[in-house]
Amino acid sequence: MARRPAHLPLDGEVRADVAVVGGGLAGLSAALELAQRGRSVVLLEGQRVGWAASGRNGGQALPGLACDMAEIEAQLGLGDARRIWAMTIEALTLIHARRDRHRIACDWQSGALTVAVSARKAAALRAWVERMAEVYDYRQQWLDPSALPLHIRSARYASGVYDRRSGHLHPLKYVLGLAHAAWQAGAVIHEHTAVTGIERHRSVTLLRTAQGQVMADQVLLAGNVHLTGSAGLAGLPATPAARIMPVGTYVAVTEPLAPAQMDALLPTRAAVCDNNFSLDYFRPTADQRLLYGGKVSYSTVTPPNLAARMRAHIVRTFPSLAHTPITHAWGGFVDITMNRAPEFVRLPADGAASAPIYLVQGFSGHGLALTGLAGKLVAEAMCGEAGRFDVFGRLRHRPFPGGERLRTPTLVLGMLWHRLRDLL
Repeated sequence: MARRPAHLPLDGEVRADVAVVGGGLAGLSAALELAQRGRSVVLLEGQRVGWAASGRNGGQALPGLACDMAEIEAQLGLGDARRIWAMTIEALTLIHARRDRHRIACDWQSGALTVAVSARKAAALRAWVERMAEVYDYRQQWLDPSALPLHIRSARYASGVYDRRSGHLHPLKYVLGLAHAAWQAGAVIHEHTAVTGIERHRSVTLLRTAQGQVMADQVLLAGNVHLTGSAGLAGLPATPAARIMPVGTYVAVTEPLAPAQMDALLPTRAAVCDNNFSLDYFRPTADQRLLYGGKVSYSTVTPPNLAARMRAHIVRTFPSLAHTPITHAWGGFVDITMNRAPEFVRLPADGAASAPIYLVQGFSGHGLALTGLAGKLVAEAMCGEAGRFDVFGRLRHRPFPGGERLRTPTLVLGMLWHRLRDLL
């Protein structure tokens, strides 16, 4: 797809009410909300807007978090867990509101399926659906084996659930539309402008780049896994870098299918994911390709022969595509937390520093909708309305075990155990 001309790199010194680091969905959402509230905003992006996970993810817009709501209930109690669930529904509504208001053409398609690959997984999925309806008043359509072919035709799955409120979109089209909306609202965007250091002074925070600097009253760090180490996080108090880990995730896309072929796979054009811990996810695109994700790397090493490996996933689900060419395959990193819940942080004031630094991270592969809401909650907090941000901020997070040298091997072993459980 065609991009607009690049926003120029920062050159020189500028002053702003708010500096945002990271041109993904969370940073752009905050920039848009703050600019609409009359704040002067400068956003710094090390590559291009939407370059990382926000622009090249699987495109599934879903409610909830990457963790089960039981984790939230255990930490915060049922009342706040319900508040968080309601905010994740608001995150979906926010996508539609912004699409309509800013005329963002992003190929929205309603409908999402969660499917189970075994009777044991189906029982767990059925229990989850019933509890979400009873406790959170969130009702979805249960699909037994006879009803499943109405939405997906694959012998791999035992049963599933259909959620009409969820859906899928073209993530890069959406993030570029959000960037244009933020720019039109008055936010200044600088691409190819990596932050090399952060200094906190009595009245401002100073963000240094290769060719300039930004002096800001308030700062949001929204670079997720790409922020660690490159933005001076190590020099900030209570650094949260140890509480996230990079995980590689990979996607492949077929050549365009005939409409009859797609009808034979996904008649309602819904997005699909299974309920394994290490899950597969896929959806049709607007130009009738099958986009399929599911290969993950917890070692940060990209698998060799990526297209061939992704083809094996596709054919396991849809054997009729055995001879369909793969035209594109790509990957990137998402940041995960130990408990898969997102982390919303105020880094505390440093001595005489006038304001905290905000940070959002750890969406754990479930952030297309939630990152947009996260930016809105940060904007609210920066403008003195911190109640909703603070609900998420009360979630506790632990560093990954093993320290800097051993935490990646420890994670690889832990994920192997979860994969073995998925196979049982």
